[in-house]
Amino acid sequence: MTIDSGKSASLSVKARYKVPFGTVSVTPEARRLINQALDSNWLTRGKFVQEFEEKFAALFGVKHAVAVSSGTDADALACAVLYDFGAKRGDEIIVPALSFVATGNAVLQAGFTPVFVDVRRETLNIDPDEIERAVTSRTRGIMPVHLMGKPAEMDVVLRIAKKYKLYVIEDAAEAHGAEYKGKKIGAIGDMAAFSLYAAHIVTTIEGGITVTNNPAMAEALRSLRNHGIVGKFEFRRIGFSAKMHEIEAAVGLGNIGIFKEILEKRRRNLLYLIEKFRKFQEYFLTIQEGPQEKIGPHAFSIIVREGERAGFTKDEYVAYLDKAGVDSRNLFYSIPTQCPSYAFLGKRLGDFPEAEYCSNHGTHIGIHQDIELDQLDYVVEVTENFLKSKGIKS
Repeated sequence: MTIDSGKSASLSVKARYKVPFGTVSVTPEARRLINQALDSNWLTRGKFVQEFEEKFAALFGVKHAVAVSSGTDADALACAVLYDFGAKRGDEIIVPALSFVATGNAVLQAGFTPVFVDVRRETLNIDPDEIERAVTSRTRGIMPVHLMGKPAEMDVVLRIAKKYKLYVIEDAAEAHGAEYKGKKIGAIGDMAAFSLYAAHIVTTIEGGITVTNNPAMAEALRSLRNHGIVGKFEFRRIGFSAKMHEIEAAVGLGNIGIFKEILEKRRRNLLYLIEKFRKFQEYFLTIQEGPQEKIGPHAFSIIVREGERAGFTKDEYVAYLDKAGVDSRNLFYSIPTQCPSYAFLGKRLGDFPEAEYCSNHGTHIGIHQDIELDQLDYVVEVTENFLKSKGIKS
């Protein structure tokens, strides 16, 4: 592609398709189970929650799954488990700077201090070369985030964790069905936290779930989600009120029944867009799948290339997508420097340049199971028309 030295084309934008960011699959089986739950008059922590936990654990190759009320709670409870293993309040957990703000919030809610590490622009994930520099005598864990469903470099994370005797909590909120070197994401660290929010592959509309192969950790998680209770009325831990209810579990059971179908459809859409966007690689950096990984697709990330190389801004591109009916979201924020709620940490713009760049220049669009290939072709067409409007010819 080349930049036209003449006047940029002035193209009107008319939406021929709607390409929504997210969707929810509520199956007929889920509707049947919802009605059954309502008729039972037993809506909290009943048989559907237990069945959902068992099926989720089997699906993701772990021994224990503990269902909770949100993905944030799943992260927070996983952190709080570390008190049973020698951690103290105020101790540190290493997290990537670029993520949905819930990652940092969960660490704080559990009583720990988040220590942020920059990411790599090409992967969106924590920079493995920066993790060890962030370890101190107060570090108790590392929480890598598999952003957009792309696996973090877990070999490095595990090596550092072993060296310094740290625990690894995978934030797998967006990584349902992802794999790293033949291992399922969620079954690699000591624990993993999944979001079951409406936009994810397995959903309970709201909800979350924490998984582990460690029975002592699973026991602590079950206690923590219910005010730290053990037995009938012994409050052994400082806990949360984070229980999943039966109606949510019913939706989740329906989703598990079509998990393979949803995952395959999303992967088809992801790989299709990766290939179609290769012709735009001079101007956009997009999510890619490496040879030793399998992305569990959440969305398709698009980052505008640096400086004059692109000749346009992320905001111009997003505005054009919006007018054409293509829904998008900002590529999250650098939590410690772009979220005002974290000003207390004293970090300044420039401290996390890669995370900040991804936020300032990145967006992501839907590739969920209700999007068809003609809609993805339309996204490509809209992108081509946008570039033409900026005087860029193919």
